[in-house]
Amino acid sequence: MILDGSLSSSVELAARTLAAGELVAFPTETVYGLGADAGSDAAVARIFAAKGRPSDHPLIVHVADASSVPHFAASVPPFARRLMDAFWPGPLTLILPRRPEVGAAAAGGQASIGLRCPAHPVAHALLLACRQASPPVLGVAGPSANKFGRVSPTTAQHVHSEFGDALLVLDGGPCAVGIESTIIDCTRGAPVLLRPGVLTAAQIEQACGQPLAAPGTDSPRASGTLESHYAPRAKVRLMDAKALQTALDLLGAEASRIATYSRVILRSNSAQLLRRRMPDDAIETARQLFAVLRDFDAQGVRLIWVETPPPTPDWDGVRDRLQRASAG
Repeated sequence: MILDGSLSSSVELAARTLAAGELVAFPTETVYGLGADAGSDAAVARIFAAKGRPSDHPLIVHVADASSVPHFAASVPPFARRLMDAFWPGPLTLILPRRPEVGAAAAGGQASIGLRCPAHPVAHALLLACRQASPPVLGVAGPSANKFGRVSPTTAQHVHSEFGDALLVLDGGPCAVGIESTIIDCTRGAPVLLRPGVLTAAQIEQACGQPLAAPGTDSPRASGTLESHYAPRAKVRLMDAKALQTALDLLGAEASRIATYSRVILRSNSAQLLRRRMPDDAIETARQLFAVLRDFDAQGVRLIWVETPPPTPDWDGVRDRLQRASAG
């Protein structure tokens, strides 16, 4: 059931549903999340079951503002405080030491927990309403609202197509960012980048006042960091522009059930080839990426050939999603 997220009655119903231990899908600026009361292990278990997600793969907990952080985090290092001040609300998740008595299921059983304050107005209204619910919900665990490992949803209709009318979905329009948040591990004494997003490493380092450290074997598990993830049903292959054009030249008019997504203009004499132009700007590409992959799937292609993004920091988030989408 899709409800207008701009209506206070819809938000209040969603908050009551979460307080009752049920699931609600909600928009954020990154992607739509599949939400449950992060303080209820039973409610969080419904997320894992609905997505088909392993219960040891941690979720991100969404909070209304930094005042809710002490409920879940045992401590917050100064550099993490600086990151909150710089980027919250926004597309940044911080992994912090977890209070042992809170959020074990949402954390995938780890001693750390990922926290984020989303910037989307519907998400913010929902989180504030959850605080006032009975019983109060101080944080909403919310992985992407799709089946595990598949393409993340950036519209309410994407969510509905996967879960149907049984799930309450707050419609907040298309997501403005389009790929998941940057994840920074703050449990090792120095910031560690675990998942890139639209925030660059340089922006993170400037805000927190110290360089990023390299991930180690003891880094906590984090959402969206498996080798294969974000994958459509069609097989994704990354190629440089020259290889893409060569492949199309070899197929000629026989190129069918193939889609291309590239910055260069590709030549082909196949009437059955689906082509989408990738923007030259990384931010705009991130905004439309998942919707493009879903649209190709809906049109029944079996192969999606994507031009490899430029090797520059602003493209790190898009490149990460495409590399994982092509790894399956």
